[in-house]
Amino acid sequence: MTKTALIFLLGFFSISLHAQQTVIKGSVKEARSFEPIEDVTVVIEGTDLYVLTDALGEFIFNKNVLLGEHILKISKTGYITKRYPIIINEGKTVNISDMTLERTLLGVADLFTITLTDDELNDDTSGADNISGLLASSLDVFQRTVAFEFSPSFFRVRGLDSKNGSILINGMEMNKIYNGRPQWSNWGGINDVLRNQELTWGLRPSSYNFGGVLGTTNIHVRASEARPGGRLTYSSSNRSYTNRVMGTYASGLLKKNWAYTVSVGRRWGNEGYQDATSYNSNSFFASVEKLINDKHSINLTAIYTPNRRGKSSPNTQEIYDLKDIKYNEYWGWQDGEKRNSRIKGVNEPIVMLNHYWELDSKTSLNTNMGYQFGKFSNSRLDYNGTDLIDGFPQGGGSNPSPTYYQKLPSYFERNFPNDLQFAYSALKAFQNDGQINWNSMYNANIVNSQHGGNAIYALYEDRVDDTQLTVNSILNKQVNDYIILDAGINYKSLKSKNFAKVLDLLGGSTYLDIDGFATNIDEAQNDLRHPNRIVGEGDTFKYDYNIFANELSGYAHAQFTYNKVDFYISGSIKNTQYQREGVYQNGGFPDNSLGKGEKMVFTAYGAKAGLTYKLSGRHVFDFNGGLISRAPSIQNTFSNSRENHNTVPGISEEKIASVDVSYIFRSSSVKAKLTGYYTKISDASEIAFFFADGIGGDNTAFVQEILQGIDRKHMGAEVGIEAQVTATIKLKGAAAIGQFTYDNNPNLFLSTEPDEDSVEAGFVNGFKDFGQSKLKGYKLASGPQNAYSVGFEYRDPDFWWFGATANFFSNTYVDVSPLTRSSNFNTDFDGNVFNDYDKDLARTLLKQERFDDYMSVNLVGGKSWKIGNYYVGFFGSINNLLDEVYKTGGFEQGRNANYRELRDDKALDSPVFGSKYWYGRGITYFLNLNVRF
Repeated sequence: MTKTALIFLLGFFSISLHAQQTVIKGSVKEARSFEPIEDVTVVIEGTDLYVLTDALGEFIFNKNVLLGEHILKISKTGYITKRYPIIINEGKTVNISDMTLERTLLGVADLFTITLTDDELNDDTSGADNISGLLASSLDVFQRTVAFEFSPSFFRVRGLDSKNGSILINGMEMNKIYNGRPQWSNWGGINDVLRNQELTWGLRPSSYNFGGVLGTTNIHVRASEARPGGRLTYSSSNRSYTNRVMGTYASGLLKKNWAYTVSVGRRWGNEGYQDATSYNSNSFFASVEKLINDKHSINLTAIYTPNRRGKSSPNTQEIYDLKDIKYNEYWGWQDGEKRNSRIKGVNEPIVMLNHYWELDSKTSLNTNMGYQFGKFSNSRLDYNGTDLIDGFPQGGGSNPSPTYYQKLPSYFERNFPNDLQFAYSALKAFQNDGQINWNSMYNANIVNSQHGGNAIYALYEDRVDDTQLTVNSILNKQVNDYIILDAGINYKSLKSKNFAKVLDLLGGSTYLDIDGFATNIDEAQNDLRHPNRIVGEGDTFKYDYNIFANELSGYAHAQFTYNKVDFYISGSIKNTQYQREGVYQNGGFPDNSLGKGEKMVFTAYGAKAGLTYKLSGRHVFDFNGGLISRAPSIQNTFSNSRENHNTVPGISEEKIASVDVSYIFRSSSVKAKLTGYYTKISDASEIAFFFADGIGGDNTAFVQEILQGIDRKHMGAEVGIEAQVTATIKLKGAAAIGQFTYDNNPNLFLSTEPDEDSVEAGFVNGFKDFGQSKLKGYKLASGPQNAYSVGFEYRDPDFWWFGATANFFSNTYVDVSPLTRSSNFNTDFDGNVFNDYDKDLARTLLKQERFDDYMSVNLVGGKSWKIGNYYVGFFGSINNLLDEVYKTGGFEQGRNANYRELRDDKALDSPVFGSKYWYGRGITYFLNLNVRF
């Protein structure tokens, strides 16, 4: 540093006439956005003294500081290290505020975010739910490992799903009211504008909301904060899509204080890793900001990312053995092309207006208004009754699924054990084809239409058309150097229209809108006001209802930062209201389906607190605890919203108690963190739908399984460690050891159509209480409960890098069926225990399946170049290098509802109704090339 620069830095020093202690303090910010950077290592060179910046990017040395001239080094992975000369005088304070760090040319964090947002997070179904998106902005070694190494195996941090964390864009929460989870594909494909993320992990307070057990990620998309310049990207992969192109440009601050950012992208592919999983997505983003003056700024943002993709099926082991792990039952050949019957479509634009008001240098008010609308759809095949004969539906088609149980070898082995030629014929037929026969459905519909009948088969979609208004206001106040206050209020209003729509009559022209499985003509009517209605392509049928939801919430935190101790306290309150409005009068529930039902009202509270004790610069202890209640989601409130107003009996707010304790060690070469945690979730509810054999003895029914009052326990430990062994080589390791179990025996109810069959099975008005389901001690199906990773990174001074990891997973369990753990399992219609019931055999039948342990090896690397004014970056990754075959999850089918059914089925080598599984992908790759200017 020159003498002039030294004098300039000394101009920032502040002197306290009353302080007798020598102090060094300051702050570090990102060079372009000027946002605070947390966990920057600040070292006084030549000594063993160092500290880390806090959430505000601030640091302080307040003891054992040698007087005289020194060099202050600030560094963080992903940023260019800087050194500042300082002079320390006795009894004075050295204050260097707003030092800046620039990101390295490698841009490793940006490259990682690309792979995550597009691939691992695009499936928001429960079978693939994870919270990796909440971790993409963190450089903590454990969280990085979860995001980049564990998530392909559908690992869940602490066994919790993504509704326990919050995703925000410009301070507005994106979690869906329907299920509490973020809808990742609402903003997929615009990675370049999502890089400015602010993560608050765990229970720790966020400046933008109260948060959950898994923390908060706020994505800043303000035009004035975007890195000026452009970026062009091309990617290739064999995971979800095969090709992607993106282009992004940010203007920076222009004359008259305007700024804008635009981004467009496209992702496509005829087939991902699984068979016939097509992908078609376009992405558009625009943000415009006007800095009115030093106090006020207004930002308008629009996000539109329509996407459609083919879904893949879970399958029984019998099917995987006959085919392979890429097998997908949802498709068949049509005109020489693969046609998937299950297409998921998301088309939900987001528009938001943000007002930023700097009341003074230490107080800001951020007020936001957002509007989201559009549609969400899932298609599938239907095979209804085609005609009415003597008032009853007749002529329905056979199940077109190629894996329908009556088409598989196991069915013939069970029913024709003395003549295996039928089983052999089914085996060869499935191996030689085993896909949907589109041509046969077209032929059946055409022939029936020629004889004056309706279509036998139809392709339709389950549609959700949501319109949601969100308004919130966030106040941030720095009271003094030690105290920060955050508070906010949020309002959401949702109207959700739910219906089924005919997409394709497959060669037919009309379709009969009735329930072909009903036992009388009145109960068969989907809408009694339009009996025996004939529909065509584009018409609404089957069900039609609206859900109205309103949320009003508020929160406040106070954060205190001192030399040895930091602590916080936080509280929240939320009022939630749901109401169903039926558009159809369902024949099975004529008095409980049309019009508006009862309004459901929930009031939830939250309180949390935490303390950080800084024993020294190397040793830090962190404690967090919280008691949180929350309203059940819409998904788990209404027991069968397609047909009636019924809600879960005795439903109430869920309660969460959580605590974690961490020890953090930081030296100039080693960083480590050890965390122990305990989380208890109480009074939860779940609803499942399936066809069951053996209800109340030997009856069959399509049922809604309602599990109420569920308690779950999540406990375990997390470890992350990284060591910079040389200037270019870093070793890293992480481990997650957990035990996630049911912690009580929840109540189980079944509901079904109130017909003669259900009455015979002991149902009253289509409802039956089965008492407790004996689930306590069973493991939760939340992915691998134990995961370990070891690896290294090499970073060359010439801007190329390479890394490899080996990851080990164990204790993955199948999701058990609650019905088979209830009184229905061993008793007949009269409530008597089966006379052939064997307790020892029953115990074996009900033992929870644990999947095999497995290992995956991943490789990653990249290179960056500066060519004139252009920056060129290449990134590549290979996952599961050894092509390991492994199960990531699965569930027991509820079809075998009692002891006799399950016993007879499991006696076969390949059970007819065995568990269904998801398998992980084999070897996959991702390549990315970008040019920045």
